Amino acid sequence: MSAKGNPTDVVMPQLAESLVSATIAKWLKQPGESVDQYEPICEVITDKVNAEIPSVLEGIMGDIIALEGQEVAVGEVICQIITEQAPSADTDHIAPASPEITVHDDLPAETVATPAMTPSSSPVASTRPAGSAPRSAESGNGSMSGRYSPAVQSLAAEHGVNLSGIQGTGAGGRVTRRDVLKALENGTAHAPVASASNNSNAAQQAPSTPSNTTAPTAASMPAASTEYQVRHSGIHLSETPAIAKIVMEEDQANQLGQSEHLINVTPLRNAIARNMRQSVSEIPHAWTMIEVDVTNLVMLRNKVKDEFKRKEGINLTYLSFLLKAVVNAIKDYPIMNSVWAVDKIIVKRDINIALAVGTEDSVMTPVIHKADQKNIAGLAHEVEDLARRTRDGKLKLDDMQGGTFTVNNTGSFGSILSYPIINYPQAAILTFESIVKKPVVINDMIAVRSMANLCLSLDHRILDGVICGRFLQRVKDNLESYNTDTKLY
Repeated sequence: MSAKGNPTDVVMPQLAESLVSATIAKWLKQPGESVDQYEPICEVITDKVNAEIPSVLEGIMGDIIALEGQEVAVGEVICQIITEQAPSADTDHIAPASPEITVHDDLPAETVATPAMTPSSSPVASTRPAGSAPRSAESGNGSMSGRYSPAVQSLAAEHGVNLSGIQGTGAGGRVTRRDVLKALENGTAHAPVASASNNSNAAQQAPSTPSNTTAPTAASMPAASTEYQVRHSGIHLSETPAIAKIVMEEDQANQLGQSEHLINVTPLRNAIARNMRQSVSEIPHAWTMIEVDVTNLVMLRNKVKDEFKRKEGINLTYLSFLLKAVVNAIKDYPIMNSVWAVDKIIVKRDINIALAVGTEDSVMTPVIHKADQKNIAGLAHEVEDLARRTRDGKLKLDDMQGGTFTVNNTGSFGSILSYPIINYPQAAILTFESIVKKPVVINDMIAVRSMANLCLSLDHRILDGVICGRFLQRVKDNLESYNTDTKLY
């Protein structure tokens, strides 16, 4: 393919409604290298997840506009891809805009790079032509039939769908997610595309072979298939994953006589700091705790865990039982599932439980959507799936959105008491502490029981001591009501 083709600008896509920018972590393609359609060209870091931006064009990598470590707003040009189409009068005179954002050249890529996601699970880049008007797959009349949203591109890449063979029903003939799903149901998604014309834009054509949509690259190859076991009491790690690499400013450290080390703050760490500061500064935190006798729960889990492992292929954790107890308590006290909106309190109908999952260098809060519609076994599968994809760096943006109540399993670290920060803008966060055997007085007799603490941080604008005390008591009752006859399904 000749490098004298048509340069097409690639812009930062709208990865989610709440995201307005992303930071370039690492370029996977360099100028002059060939690029296949759907092949990842760069890794980006957002406030919620890390993702790869696949190309929707097939061609040669052109100029890189946004440098590594640079924060780019949605819609700004990040690079150019040169296609086979002969250059037009419009594109000959379009030069890439110089980035106006200050670039920190001293920000090493290693400090922000994260495990690569596969193309099937990553958001997809949107593109815009270098000319003044959008380019169409059919004509220059402003048709949108040849332009696809990131959500459509991601869905197409996941199922290997040929988008050029789908008739769009959206504005301007644009293909929507509903069109793709309908094509999958009808079995027409993989139908060969009829040739339109010899001079059609190569950038708008779907790949001619399945290899174009699944071609692996060094950055997109999944991590080794080593399975990390989840701690029996929760979703945190018990094995030894890769230790976070700390990059120091050697020159400055030498100037300081090795008495201090400077560590670059990654965009992910900066996002965590910003969100925690916002929560503490805006939400008046209050805290309460209750002690729970989980002896019967321990007996129940010991009875069914081996059979569950054999049947389902995953570990049955205590966290699954806790989540069920919390969800049932929220049903009785729906005010716990709310947010503050200045002049009103918004109570959420869906109970979406966010799980605080710790990795070596960050904390993520993936969400179990509609947790109230799942049984204990279903919650166990959700916990396993979210924990695995979190530590593999394969969370999607949808996994991080919509949480209404957060649960954290600090007991997996041996903690017996903690004061969690509320996951803004939710109303409360609950921590499940370590299960410890203690002597307990029962009917004036001392018995050894398995005990655990539940710690609740609450937004005192919405919640008060009475309602939170009753909520914790209901969670306690639900946990203590488990027995060896409790059903998982």
